[in-house]
Amino acid sequence: MAEGDVLLSKDPESAETWTAEDPTVQDLEQLLSTGPYSCNRTDEVWPNLFLGDLVTAHNRFGLWKMGITHVLNAAHGTMFCQGGQDFYGTTIDYYGVPAYDLPDFDISQYFFSAAEFINKALNTPGAKILVHCAVGISRSASLVLAYLMIKHHFPLVKAIKAVKEHRWISPNRGFLKQLQNLDIQLRQTREC
Repeated sequence: MAEGDVLLSKDPESAETWTAEDPTVQDLEQLLSTGPYSCNRTDEVWPNLFLGDLVTAHNRFGLWKMGITHVLNAAHGTMFCQGGQDFYGTTIDYYGVPAYDLPDFDISQYFFSAAEFINKALNTPGAKILVHCAVGISRSASLVLAYLMIKHHFPLVKAIKAVKEHRWISPNRGFLKQLQNLDIQLRQTREC
């Protein structure tokens, strides 16, 4: 196995590999399917960056206890995620992304603005951010992956592995394709 390759199996004798630069959607889905399938309502997946669900997001007292100062809602305006700046008041900075968890929804249009919001929050002394959607595994996870790719220059596979160390995630197939395109775009930009 070459440096930069990723194992798709725990058994090195039978493991398939692919280079970190060219995984297929099926490869990514296989990587995502490894490890435990459970997660908490909210998990810290990067220092001071929490990935969670709408139950956590709708509990203002719980957010206060966690020290959350910023909320990125990846399901803004959908039936179950009605949060907004009015809901949180002046104690929490809010950013809403009106994404639907559908493979044909273009979540990529929010990759850079969401990454900028997360980055600004994490560069604020003492700040903590919750990124959430309904369940905290697809829309919000896709935006966290994009953040790691854009602001920390992680290839997509490395970003997935970093988040999966702390939380089970499962971006839908369409979002994975959009993250693949982002990966290619960022790689080409860095090579110039």
